[in-house]
Order: sequence, then C-alpha cells, then structure tokens
Amino acid sequence: MIEHIAPNERGPRVRRFRLFKETAENWHSLGLYGWFEQAIALILTALTGAVIIIAVIDLVWAVARDLYLKGLEPVDHTVFQSIFGMIMTVLIAMEFNHTILSILHRKRSIVQLRTVILIALLALARKFIIIDLTETAPMTIAALAFAALSLGCVYWLVRQQDSREDAEAESPHAS
Repeated sequence: MIEHIAPNERGPRVRRFRLFKETAENWHSLGLYGWFEQAIALILTALTGAVIIIAVIDLVWAVARDLYLKGLEPVDHTVFQSIFGMIMTVLIAMEFNHTILSILHRKRSIVQLRTVILIALLALARKFIIIDLTETAPMTIAALAFAALSLGCVYWLVRQQDSREDAEAESPHAS
C-alpha cells in the first residue's frame, strides 16, 4: 500500500500512500456522487480498520489469557470454537475492508455481488465453526445448511454469468 516516488526537483524520495494518491488524482474527474462514494468509502475503511485492530487485539488477549490461565487446550471443543470464531470474524472484517478498498482504487464503482456472497459464505462458515450442536435445534442446523447450499448455488450462477460475459467481451463480435 505504500509506494516509493522517484526523486524530483522538490527533493529526496517521498513515501506516499498509493491509495490516497490514486484517490486524489481521480478526485477532479468524479462527479458529485463519485465524491460522496469516495468519502463514504474512506470513512468505512477507517472504521473497519479500527474494528479489525480491536478484534485482533481482543483475539491476542484471549489466546494469551487462555494460555496463561487455562493452559489453552486446543482439543477442548469450546476453546476451539471460541478462538476460531474470533479468527473467522477478523477474516470476514478484512474481506469486507478489502471490498471497500477496491471502491477507493476505482476498480469497481459498487460492491460486487460475488463478493457479498463470499462474505456471507464466510459468515456461515464461522457460524458452523462456533455452533454448539448439543444446544442447537436440528431445524436451525438444516436452515443454515440450506442457506450455505443456496449461497453456493447463487455464487456458481453469478460466476458462470461473469465467465460468459468475459468470454463475450474477449471474442470478436460477428456482424
């Protein structure tokens, strides 16, 4: 994310954040909505980054506390659920933040459906990791499984559509 800028007449090499440089360079070409979208994306990136940092600190604290106080037994199902649930939460937040960053890089003007589906699948995977099978109703587990299957099917359909559109864009059009 940090880029080196070659020396110029102003002096020595300067380090800049590429993200802000790209946003600043594109700022004049954006319309009112583009400015609004970029400002909101910057705010969301900062907030999500703060949440990720807090979640990682909490994760490190929980692992250190469990190691020191309880001896951290990874075979213990509740410890496994707790730790990996926290890890999955951080991964979901990072993926969400990556999606917002792609808007700032102007790679996409809106959040892509495939990304939303993948984040939802990650959230379901997290739920399956932390779920307590002894206390969860079978219908709830079936509903979660159906949701995962449905999201997988929708993801496959969207991916197939994207592949077809990419193939059509690359092939010469017959007139």
